[in-house]
Amino acid sequence: MDITISSSFLPADDPEASLAFYRDALGFEVRGDVGSGQMRWITVGPPAQPGTSIVLHPPAVDPGISDDERAVIAEMMAKGTFAGINLATTDLDAAFERVQASGADIMQEPMDQDWGARDFAVRDPAGNSVRVQQA
Repeated sequence: MDITISSSFLPADDPEASLAFYRDALGFEVRGDVGSGQMRWITVGPPAQPGTSIVLHPPAVDPGISDDERAVIAEMMAKGTFAGINLATTDLDAAFERVQASGADIMQEPMDQDWGARDFAVRDPAGNSVRVQQA
């Protein structure tokens, strides 16, 4: 069996700010942008991995989600505990400098972790946790 990751979804409550973060701070390319206003689905991904994408989507738009659930999602996003993604790079220090220069909300500067990884953590404009580790 040959299964790969095609796309991952992250909520984005400010499409323009999220687009700027993933495109400008992380260097991802825009692969799709559908909808308008707050109801946009923006697909981004690393240029060297055309088959792997992140879809930035409006949070809680599923018609099966109740108003109470929408409130919980909004609360968790505000805390930065709703969603996250782990990324990797061959030059962690350069990636950190670029992300830091963008004005992103740094959660943790580059450091060696007890489990062997060297990484940093940042919040995207929607509050999602983005961890980047040395590949």
